[in-house]
Amino acid sequence: MSVAVIASLAIFLGILVFLYTQQNKQNSLSRLVLLGLVFGSSFGLALQLVLGEGHPAISQTLDWVNVVGRGYVGLLKMVIMPLVLVSMIAAVVKLEKGGALGKISGLTISVLLATTAISALIGIVITQAFGLSAEGLTEGARETARMAALESRAGKVSDLSIPQMLVSFIPTNPFADLTGARSTSIIAVVIFGVLTGIAARKVMAEKQELESPIRTFVDAAQSIVMRLVKMIMALTPYGIAALMAKVVATSSAADILNLLGFIIASYVAIALMFVVHGILVSFVGVSPKEYFQKIWPVLTFAFTSRSSAATIPLNVEAQINQLRVPPAIANLSASFGATIGQNGCAGIYPAMLAVMVAPSVGIDPMDINFIVSLIAIIVVSSFGIAGVGGGATFAALIVLPAMGLPVTIAALLISIEPLIDMARTALNVSGAMTAGTITSRLMGQKLSDEQLEAQQA
Repeated sequence: MSVAVIASLAIFLGILVFLYTQQNKQNSLSRLVLLGLVFGSSFGLALQLVLGEGHPAISQTLDWVNVVGRGYVGLLKMVIMPLVLVSMIAAVVKLEKGGALGKISGLTISVLLATTAISALIGIVITQAFGLSAEGLTEGARETARMAALESRAGKVSDLSIPQMLVSFIPTNPFADLTGARSTSIIAVVIFGVLTGIAARKVMAEKQELESPIRTFVDAAQSIVMRLVKMIMALTPYGIAALMAKVVATSSAADILNLLGFIIASYVAIALMFVVHGILVSFVGVSPKEYFQKIWPVLTFAFTSRSSAATIPLNVEAQINQLRVPPAIANLSASFGATIGQNGCAGIYPAMLAVMVAPSVGIDPMDINFIVSLIAIIVVSSFGIAGVGGGATFAALIVLPAMGLPVTIAALLISIEPLIDMARTALNVSGAMTAGTITSRLMGQKLSDEQLEAQQA
């Protein structure tokens, strides 16, 4: 281990110690996350400026920094399935009216799909406004390799019909789905949890003597899982610092400059969709400013981790404790939002790619029939998009062939994919939280002060 690596790690360790001292001073999570973001980004930038882009010491340093970053993400992923399963069972068991579950699910999914349609339209408009096209995109060795892989994968993905996609949601082996074996595992676990909860309710109705033990067991299991989530959340500032250090230290200035137009257009479209989320929550009596202040730590983690699925625990906790969304709605919106109707990955991204590549095959991207068809396909295909980094590529592999367009453009953007994917993931998570907030307010189920205190106890 070189002197440069040792010195770099000593500085990073100092950052972690500083964050620990600030945490002991009872600073808010938002402030701690901001500190982690700033110090992590500064550390990554310093590595590039002092050592130089691509220096071997940077890679060696990040190997150790990743222990913190990947370790934190791994802990969050560890708790996702137990949280979803236990929370869904508890949500159904505790529902005062069993029929409300169908309304909650239907309304949540409707909001997710509606916002996806809006995001697709924004993607189309912004792409045209910036005059983006597939012409002029450079193809290097890495892009060529990615193109071959995508074309091979596209054949398998495009063969999936909508009925087949819906069938894939059924948890034929819930134990396998608890390991996250499939891209639709989260939805499958949600369905298994709901069915188990319904079965528990029926048992409680048929055998009164079992009602108390079942409720006690469910309460105990939920309390343990939520305590585990809070323990892991305490590590968020350290995880953010490590993740941002890696992002900044490994970013290529040349790649960013070459595709600057697409990057700017993507961020403008994403920013506009955040504005739409603010407008939508304002319609149900929630201040957009307060809304984004409360969910900012969650969006920051989503931005740095590039994983909607890994953000589920933070998503649920923020909805319940910050937005006063009931646990049943929070868990449904967070779980569904990780795989259905992702505004960034399944909405904006495939829409932009389709408009860019359409002229190359003789299609007018401003033709109304093309636009309507594209939005419809994007909304339908947004079911089951994997909630991890790379979900946008999966969405593109479904949408582009369905529109009769080549998938090669996705490979040409590989060099800047992580940079844009961070903002897309944050938008995905915001969309899920928007759906939960709107659903809770429309259902008239905002948590009272007493209910919130009971949840936090």
